[in-house]
Amino acid sequence: MHKDSVRPLAVGLIVLGALVRVTQALNFAPVGALSLFAGARLRSWQAYLLPLALMAITDPLLGGYSANTPFVYGSFLIMVWIGSKLRRTENTLWIGAGAVAGSLQFFLITNFGAWLTSPQLYSRSVAGLVNCYIAGIPFYGRTLASDVLYAGVLFGLHAWLSRTVVRSERVAVAA
Repeated sequence: MHKDSVRPLAVGLIVLGALVRVTQALNFAPVGALSLFAGARLRSWQAYLLPLALMAITDPLLGGYSANTPFVYGSFLIMVWIGSKLRRTENTLWIGAGAVAGSLQFFLITNFGAWLTSPQLYSRSVAGLVNCYIAGIPFYGRTLASDVLYAGVLFGLHAWLSRTVVRSERVAVAA
């Protein structure tokens, strides 16, 4: 298979995750895990395009854009990059670590963005930044849980289906 060819199984799982995003509740969305998965199972531009397209299409349905949107989108691109380090593995510990690392960077970057773009909520001081991070902790728990859960589902389904149905997408595990 050419390194930039379309991978229907991986793309199908991402589309399924996109549908789940539209029905999300309480910050329990699959976008971080989808970004990680896209980075791990798709190649080059496809991996970066899919999470951005997902967000651009679904954001208007879920409340629109804000000044913090570039931080959110940028964080998902970093999640794709983290996923790209998992391309040749199905190791659950590495995938779990990638999901946790992705969730943590998302928390740090998007809360920094919220602090930076919301002067009416947080003072422009270290104390204001700390307050912003503290206010984000309840959201972080749900983000972490959803990233780990959805990553497990996506990577697990892909591993199973690539062994039983779409063998051409089987991961060539590094020796």
